[in-house]
Amino acid sequence: MPDASRPILVATRGSALALAQAHAVLAQCRAAFPRLRFELKIIKTTGDKLQTASLAQSGRSLPKGLFTKELEVALLKGRADLAVHSLKDLPTELPAGLKLGAVTRRADVRDVLVYRDGAYFASLAQRPAEEWVPGQAALRGWGPNLRLTDLPAGAVIGTSSTRRQAQLRALHPGLKFVELRGNVPTRLEKLATRDSLDATVLALAGLSRLNFQITAEGRLVGDAVPEGLRAVILPLELMLPCVGQGAVGLEIRADDERMEAICAQLNHYNTFQAVTAERALLRAMGGGCQSPVAAYAEAEGDRLRLRAISFVEGVRRAEAVGSIKEPVPLGETVAARLKEPTGCTG
Repeated sequence: MPDASRPILVATRGSALALAQAHAVLAQCRAAFPRLRFELKIIKTTGDKLQTASLAQSGRSLPKGLFTKELEVALLKGRADLAVHSLKDLPTELPAGLKLGAVTRRADVRDVLVYRDGAYFASLAQRPAEEWVPGQAALRGWGPNLRLTDLPAGAVIGTSSTRRQAQLRALHPGLKFVELRGNVPTRLEKLATRDSLDATVLALAGLSRLNFQITAEGRLVGDAVPEGLRAVILPLELMLPCVGQGAVGLEIRADDERMEAICAQLNHYNTFQAVTAERALLRAMGGGCQSPVAAYAEAEGDRLRLRAISFVEGVRRAEAVGSIKEPVPLGETVAARLKEPTGCTG
């Protein structure tokens, strides 16, 4: 049993999504160890500061390590015992003295295309002016069940993800892209009020953790969702996720036996093995979180299937199946196939 003599400090970023994930982890911790005290420690990261101040250079995405550095420093200096991350933000190479202690059960890994409802925005001109922002009534939109190919040439997608941009461009060469940063509610507000955007793509897992929902009619609803937005889930056949998408990682000190015992109760084995294969692939590709590489591993009994697509040199796809007990060799195998000059292209 872990030592109950002092509280366990759980570190997280202060964004709404990070807090939602951290509170879910806290609930799991308290349920598994009711006699221990767990306290939340909110730490503002460099990435958060740059996003808030809009200091990043236009057209360049923020390195994902900027969203984890301060949490890792807190771990190394003993100011925190466990750091909660969106695993897609966690670099594949961790600082000396730290390790990935556990990964909780993965949420839906698919992406969502979010866009304006054309009928709703056209109706704003008939409503009192105080109910909408000037210019909103002229914003274009579309009906339910929009397909990517339904978007006209020149439609602008707001996303800072090179992985999403590459896959979307392959599916619809006529699309244009602009950087879109900030937390999820901020991005949705920009979509609902700016004519410089037609749509955006967000992770379904993040929307769900913020208690946003897609109704049967295809409307995106939630406390912080502007009116008049629609959403459609993109199938994996069209859009593979980024490495670690939908998973929450728990980072701890490598020599902390107390936290290892706690993580052992929180870890979801199949998810951990799957994301380990994905992260091994990305590491073998020599890329980071912003590389134009997408991958998804899923357990099939005692086997693990990993499929991936790379846009590093043209468009290359590869997949393989291996033992769920050996995720790293599987990731390295698929990476090698992606880098082969005669590999599968499309």
